[in-house]
Amino acid sequence: MSNRVNKPEVLQRIRDIGLIPVVRAESAELAMRAVEAISAGGVAVLEVTMTVPGAIGVIEKLAAACGDQVLIGAGTVLDPETAQACMNAGAQFIVSPSLNEETIAFCRDNELAVFPGALTPTEVVRAWKAGADAVKVFPAGAVGGASYLKALKAPLPQIELIPTGGVSLKTAADLIKAGAMALGVGADLVDTKALREGREESITDRARQFLEVVREARGS
Repeated sequence: MSNRVNKPEVLQRIRDIGLIPVVRAESAELAMRAVEAISAGGVAVLEVTMTVPGAIGVIEKLAAACGDQVLIGAGTVLDPETAQACMNAGAQFIVSPSLNEETIAFCRDNELAVFPGALTPTEVVRAWKAGADAVKVFPAGAVGGASYLKALKAPLPQIELIPTGGVSLKTAADLIKAGAMALGVGADLVDTKALREGREESITDRARQFLEVVREARGS
């Protein structure tokens, strides 16, 4: 893609915003509306999961329509073939719920930011050694949230972590204070029911609230 942003800039933009909204809409049309609502709230980054019907096409449409304003990533990417298809469609970063070394190697070779999923200290270190730019800690909420993240960061301060799973307006501040580089936020921000009912402004408001929580948590 000619409008590819270089990897250091992709990582810096994600760090600055501190959020990666995860779009799991059931149609391309809802996904597009989610993006508009989120970016209207000031969050110029999002992840389209491979579970969205026609996800590659959705990424392609989004990249063409707003790829110069919004960083578009691909989520639930389980293998290098899918990573390649997403990259060709215009994805600027790759996220996975699990650790697949071949996918990390592909992303490294192509200067594409990659956030594989890991949970235990052993997996986190393995992902980092394989070349992860940051590690998605998933499912973070199920294993203790901020207290778990803080425990991981203590011996591994050099590894950037993106907790995902159970991230909400209630838990966001503690996760940032525990050392998260950014937060992977799903249903608590990208409310597909609100989208279906045409209540985009509630998602826009929520995006603003999340940004405010991140800012305050970093400032304290």
